[in-house]
Amino acid sequence: MNIEITPKKTEGAERLLQVSVPVETVRDAEERAARRYASSARLPGFRPGKAPAAMVRKRFADAIRQEALESLVQDAYKEVLERERLQPIAQPHVHDLKFGENEPLTFELHVEVRPEVKLERLGGFRVQRSSAVVTDEQVREQVEQLREQRAAWAPVEERPQPGDMVTVLLSTADESGAMPEGKEYRLVLGGGQAIPGIEELIMEATPGQTVERPVRWPDDFPEEAQRGQTKLARVTLTEVKRKSLPELGDAFAREVGDFDSLDALTKAVKTDMASHAEREAEAEVRQKLIDEIIAANPFDVPHSWVAQLVNGYAEAYQIPESDRPQFAQEFRSMAERQVRRDVVIDTIAEREKLTASEADIDDRIADVASKRDADPSQLYASLQKAGRLREIERSITEDKVFKFLMEQNEVR
Repeated sequence: MNIEITPKKTEGAERLLQVSVPVETVRDAEERAARRYASSARLPGFRPGKAPAAMVRKRFADAIRQEALESLVQDAYKEVLERERLQPIAQPHVHDLKFGENEPLTFELHVEVRPEVKLERLGGFRVQRSSAVVTDEQVREQVEQLREQRAAWAPVEERPQPGDMVTVLLSTADESGAMPEGKEYRLVLGGGQAIPGIEELIMEATPGQTVERPVRWPDDFPEEAQRGQTKLARVTLTEVKRKSLPELGDAFAREVGDFDSLDALTKAVKTDMASHAEREAEAEVRQKLIDEIIAANPFDVPHSWVAQLVNGYAEAYQIPESDRPQFAQEFRSMAERQVRRDVVIDTIAEREKLTASEADIDDRIADVASKRDADPSQLYASLQKAGRLREIERSITEDKVFKFLMEQNEVR
């Protein structure tokens, strides 16, 4: 195709090109479109395809121009990709299109391409590994959380106190001073589920009692319009439940799981916490290495990749459509960091031939099956059906890449 291409941006993940299609090529496209219309056009007094060409051109002028335009842009786009050797990673965009009578067709073509990532420096960095030591105090706190999860709640006939679970009917006066019917709420006092003034009001009542008085809304209340306002509030306390924790002993350990004693449970908790701390420390080291590499080897990332990741998280978190612009704004920097991390790992894996093989995947599944006392072939089929083989492949590849990076850098 006889077109003129003028590159305006040639580096990074974006390409911007000025495209000009000569008048002669535009006329040829319009002529082809006109002939196609003439071959099938139905006009009063003429058989299909027999109407005079001039009449067809006049009757379908706009449609002919539109068809010619679409054909020209599509053909020009293909020509640009071939001549500039571009491999787009997202739908291209056409800007500033000009399509005047007896004039060349001109437009700007915006194309996103996979960034060229050279990664000239991968070694010589020093990163600090956080301590993975688990203290006895941390273990005690974790065991206490297990007690909290198995707490029993029993009704009491007295004023509630912090930590109690209450059921209340709550209403606040509107601007006219009218008090609407109360709405039922169930909350744990002291848990931050209600503003302090409302909790204080609740703790003034006994079960079955209704109390009311003015309550001031805090200055940092989420809804700006209500900050600092004082409104009449009415509370009817319908139920109070108080928590009792199970006794910490061997019986509790047996209730939690397959543990003969409290000592066995404590040791298991400590082992699990230590493993978790090790994984956290390893993940932190990996991210530090990636951050060092990115800082030493800057590169652009395609906006479409970042947007795709943001949209994926928005879907996973079921973010309402009305809240997605704000979510995208808040999450964009994190998504861009994740995209950069993935690009670095993929680039190193490809360059150093570290991508997980089928044999690697089979070995990993066999190892997992052995620990679960399961059949490897059945586990493989189950993972394949669940679409998780790609996840395993990615995990193995990352392990290989970071093993390679650990050998190139110093981890203290």
